[in-house]
Amino acid sequence: MTMKPPAKASATHAPYPRADAGPFELGGHLFRSRLIVGTGKYETYDVMRESLELSGAECVTVAVRRERLYDGTGKNILDYIDLDRFTLLPNTAGCFNAQDAVRTARLGREILLGLENPGADWVKLEVLGDTKTLLPDPVETLAATEQLVAEGFQVLCYTNDDPVTARRLKAAGATAVMPAGSPIGSGQGVLNANNLRICLEYLKDDDPDYPVIVDAGVGTASDVTIAMELGVDGVLLNTGIAHARDPLGMARAMKAACEAGRWAYLSGRIPKRLYATASSPEDGVISSRPRW
Repeated sequence: MTMKPPAKASATHAPYPRADAGPFELGGHLFRSRLIVGTGKYETYDVMRESLELSGAECVTVAVRRERLYDGTGKNILDYIDLDRFTLLPNTAGCFNAQDAVRTARLGREILLGLENPGADWVKLEVLGDTKTLLPDPVETLAATEQLVAEGFQVLCYTNDDPVTARRLKAAGATAVMPAGSPIGSGQGVLNANNLRICLEYLKDDDPDYPVIVDAGVGTASDVTIAMELGVDGVLLNTGIAHARDPLGMARAMKAACEAGRWAYLSGRIPKRLYATASSPEDGVISSRPRW
């Protein structure tokens, strides 16, 4: 399947609902916002709490730890997250093999079951290959996906932007595939748009509604817009907000960028041309054309 832009809307009727109004279905959960934000790396929990609110996100991802989400000072991150508003997406950040990732996912499920949060039935799977690049280990990621799917988890897989790996993860039962725009926390944005386009083609060929989310590498609002304009279903980010000079302002920017990118994708961009195309009528112009 070749990814095609949506049909052109007439002047009196737009074939699409508002980009920020139609429900976004992800693993059986319905959201208005297509932005998913993380909860790590903030200077304080208070800044995190306000940033989450301003981002407009309805789903936030939380790293699961053996100390059950308490930090070194004894504060519990969950005390700073409105559990009535946000669906939690537990993640297996920091795992480097399938066995540890599966164990961490089980722990996350137990915590969220105790909280009666709807996020208890899913997990953001991260199985990293090394500590320098934080790129995923595709072999261990696939093994963990197969195990977690067998245990009834809805698995959202962080992976590289390799289309073949993406297709294998979907075949293994992943609820969503989440290719990296660039390495975690690097702020480089989308480095290989062509690979993401191929991932979209492969993953949505027989199921246009299959969720594909860009995860990692987002540094600023334009990165989010670029990703959304490619046709991905959402963007997951953390560092781009948490480490911004003004996290609250950047949270607002990321929200607007996600909506703008979705609108642009649905509306269909004009084709790129080598030469100019006049936007004003040429009839009745006062001056004559140049002779050269």
